[in-house]
Amino acid sequence: MPVRTTACLAAAALLAHLPLALANGGSCSARSGDAVTPVIELYTSEGCSSCPPADRWLSRLNADTPVVALAFHVNYWDRLGWPDRFASSEFTRRQTEQQAVNGARVSYTPQVVVQGRDRPDWPGIVLPMALSATPMVDVAINGDGRSFDATVQARPGAPTRLAAFWAVTENGHRSAVTAGENAGEKLQHDHVVRELHRVPPWTSPSIRLSFSPTAAPHAAHPRALSLVVIDAATGRPLQALRLPC
Repeated sequence: MPVRTTACLAAAALLAHLPLALANGGSCSARSGDAVTPVIELYTSEGCSSCPPADRWLSRLNADTPVVALAFHVNYWDRLGWPDRFASSEFTRRQTEQQAVNGARVSYTPQVVVQGRDRPDWPGIVLPMALSATPMVDVAINGDGRSFDATVQARPGAPTRLAAFWAVTENGHRSAVTAGENAGEKLQHDHVVRELHRVPPWTSPSIRLSFSPTAAPHAAHPRALSLVVIDAATGRPLQALRLPC
């Protein structure tokens, strides 16, 4: 699984409660509205026996839900005899870094983080969810499935330093586990992060961005491209976008 850090000032995200627009010719585009799109991160592993309920919970978010869902598979459970094919040391590192700002005392699985905050009460969160906060950035994005262009415009009151990350996710993955804590289980995964691109902080109030995913879409596993603009100081999302193309 390719995981790389890009030096281009990338990022961006959006779509509060506006529907994604799929245009003719295979292109897609979207523009942020006047609400913040929630970002839900799940840190999970196929080697963790308590993770399948959280995986199923996240799978309830379908393509029409105005939420960016990201399932990061960590690799520290691989030592129990089942190497998670979706796991990455980069995702484990991300979880450790986020622990410093999300309120969690330790890194654990399954861990749900909503808008940069640890939510051990995730089973009680009603999905889909919406945020009433006013966005601090406006974003527009369009692409053809191979490359994407975006613009990010800071609103008055936005943090001086912004940053972002870009995630490529896939749905409809299934695994027959034969070892580890989930031996004998058949697991289904959606919103699985397959590529993660970090974006360095920037200070410009307006910026134009370009993105090109490493891998082509796979027909059997519907792909989405998620772009998230964050406060560079806290790591917390300010606006987010999911494009199913």
